[in-house]
Amino acid sequence: MDPKVLSSALEWVERQTNLCTKQARMLSNGDQGALLQAFSLMIKPMHILELGAFTGYSTICLSRGLQEGGSIDTIEVYDELEDIIKGGFRKAGLIDIPGKEDIAHLHIGDAKKIIPTLDKMYDIVYIDANKREYIEYYDLVFEKVRHGGYILADNVLWSGKVLLANPPKDAQTQSIIAFNKKIKEDPRVDNTILPIRDGINVIYKL
Repeated sequence: MDPKVLSSALEWVERQTNLCTKQARMLSNGDQGALLQAFSLMIKPMHILELGAFTGYSTICLSRGLQEGGSIDTIEVYDELEDIIKGGFRKAGLIDIPGKEDIAHLHIGDAKKIIPTLDKMYDIVYIDANKREYIEYYDLVFEKVRHGGYILADNVLWSGKVLLANPPKDAQTQSIIAFNKKIKEDPRVDNTILPIRDGINVIYKL
């Protein structure tokens, strides 16, 4: 992907997100977007799965390192975001390319129902959806990740709440704590948490 085309598409998505949504803070920022691009360029994946597209910023970043003929599946539960998502994809050259198959495939709906219908093996899975369901997502995608592949889970520091001696008892905080504990104790993976923005758990499937 041409870096200038990517940059222009990301600027458009960021502007549309701020103009058209009330949750612009959910947008991946420049540092996180740069990390996702760099990770994709290093891994050179054939297939990527993303849970939680929001307005498609992170999808575009992740697509940067795809191999020729590769693809990214992204799942978003809110259908009202579809126009922004697909608009960004068009500007990035991920869909509606004359004479070529789409690179990005948007699935609207509940990730827990959609994941079992996907029949690819993924090199990277990026989880950034309902925090209360991270463990369920992990269990659903695990067998769809190739050995030597990666699962990236966003927001695992949860504004620092998970590090408190007495963390809040709300469902989201407790679910993130349980997820991090599960990953740490899972003998099938190695992992490290990168303290970038709200924390990314980088999980390597052995």
